[in-house]
Amino acid sequence: MVLVVVFGAALLVAVLLSGLAARTVLSTSFLFLVGGALVSDGFLGLIHITPDSEIVSVTADLALFAVLFTDGMHVSLPKLRANWKNPARALGLGMPLAFVFMALVTHYLVGLDWTTSFLVGAVLAPTDPVFASAIVGRAEVPAKLRQLLNVESGINDGLALPVVLMLIAAAGPTADSADASGSTIAVELLLGLVFGVVLPLLVNGLVRFRLLGAEPKLQPLLPLATGIILYATCHLTHANPYLAAFSAGATLAHVSPEAKTSFEPLGEALAELAKFAALLVFGALLTPQLFGDLSFGGYVAVVLAIVLIRPASLLISLLGTSVISRKEKLVAAWFGPKGFASVVYGLLVLQSGIPQAEEAFTLIAVCIAFSIIAHSSTDVPIARAFDVDELIGIPDKDQPATTTPEEGRLDARA
Repeated sequence: MVLVVVFGAALLVAVLLSGLAARTVLSTSFLFLVGGALVSDGFLGLIHITPDSEIVSVTADLALFAVLFTDGMHVSLPKLRANWKNPARALGLGMPLAFVFMALVTHYLVGLDWTTSFLVGAVLAPTDPVFASAIVGRAEVPAKLRQLLNVESGINDGLALPVVLMLIAAAGPTADSADASGSTIAVELLLGLVFGVVLPLLVNGLVRFRLLGAEPKLQPLLPLATGIILYATCHLTHANPYLAAFSAGATLAHVSPEAKTSFEPLGEALAELAKFAALLVFGALLTPQLFGDLSFGGYVAVVLAIVLIRPASLLISLLGTSVISRKEKLVAAWFGPKGFASVVYGLLVLQSGIPQAEEAFTLIAVCIAFSIIAHSSTDVPIARAFDVDELIGIPDKDQPATTTPEEGRLDARA
């Protein structure tokens, strides 16, 4: 119950400061992360949470599912079909490059064996949609940039999972079972995709029956019920819940735009609650001992992962494309935050029993913490920069000018 009180107090403070956070670099995500660290055993000792506590994996899992479900609803399938090349580049080339570069840095700077180093690379390869929400959710940010970040972060979690599980199998005492687990993982991914598409179609079909249909005030609960059933079904059948969540959100928004419209306010609020709860719990793991256990080489690897590996990997993947501007490429390259998918996969590593599990988890946890701080404190200022450019009529160097600066200032004054 102490944890509930702490969460309520943190939520109250975050709401009261949210207006200030929307105008400055202050981040509500950062507040929950720091709040969790302050009330943990490392400082005030109000709550006692360890990496193997069930609440850690449950909250991270729920938060990731909720965020991917709501983010899937923001994906326009017609627009995605028309503009699939940039997300495909990011997923097909940028993500593997980040995976390999991180593995090399981990091996040579941290000293982990090759298999565990590639495992760390796989865990930190996915990007998280939560901490780029001020970019993805703002209308003034160019649509193609929002779509690139949203689709990339929504799909790469599912792509990284089979690699993580196979590397865990290869690094542990059951390395002989890696091939067998590969086929199992493929089935789980396929089931997740099937459930994520079929269940919303079935629900939408039921709504079309003449004798059935939701009362307007209860209509937002229809997608919520779909999400709850999907989450439980995935865990009962071992289907991939993250791929299912994202595909279900996209399918539901495509077949029932009215359901998307009615659910959006509720869905965003629930996703925020799940995110804040997971941040508070994860923050409780960030004790001074955890940071003290990481070597100097580990900190160098963390900094490189955030400021060099992700940006360079995505920029390389976008070479030669002129669909988005240079500024948009740079913003997309920076916003590769590590988040709940990496938390969940990092916990899988820790609980796997492989020889260097604790060292790998320490590196992963510190990298996630630094990424949350860096990305959640820069998303609002960068998003607002697009709005400023639009108001004063500054054309991007890679795009033709449609409005002169003087005309832009006149429009802004009007």
